[in-house]
Amino acid sequence: MESTTSSSDTQPNAGRRIRSGQGRCYEEFTVGDTYEHRPGRTISDTDNTWFTLLTMNTHPLHFDHAYAVKSEFGKPLVNSCLTLSIVVGMSVNDVSQKAIGNLGWNDIKLSAPVFAGDTIYAESTVLAKRESASRPTQGVVTVRTVGKKADGTEFMSFERTVLVPKLGHSIES
Repeated sequence: MESTTSSSDTQPNAGRRIRSGQGRCYEEFTVGDTYEHRPGRTISDTDNTWFTLLTMNTHPLHFDHAYAVKSEFGKPLVNSCLTLSIVVGMSVNDVSQKAIGNLGWNDIKLSAPVFAGDTIYAESTVLAKRESASRPTQGVVTVRTVGKKADGTEFMSFERTVLVPKLGHSIES
């Protein structure tokens, strides 16, 4: 069930805040809306170690506690590609569940470290949308997604552009 709250009483042109969804067609996106992606996810040491080894990232800061304790962080960092993957996964229900494909990723920023035991959340704000010039049954939507720790610290942000179907042209599962 989708719940919507409006912040327009306090911030002009702020858009709606929306929690939960099962994907959207082009017409269902509104520039300025923010989708709160839930549930959050607590990252474990095991998540970090397996992902790091699976992706062949051999930097010991991600899986060697003896090495990491000597770093400025004092403990292993969660692999940023893992946090990116989780944050994108959190956004799928709201942003790209019905997408035909991702068209691009821009401006990925890693603004704070993430450690095992941190719980992360994400939200995406619709920045732009336009009808596809070459595909009349589809549209292009750009969102800015932000990852935040449970304490509110922003640790990641990026823009993503997706190609989505118009109403009546999506594949239903």
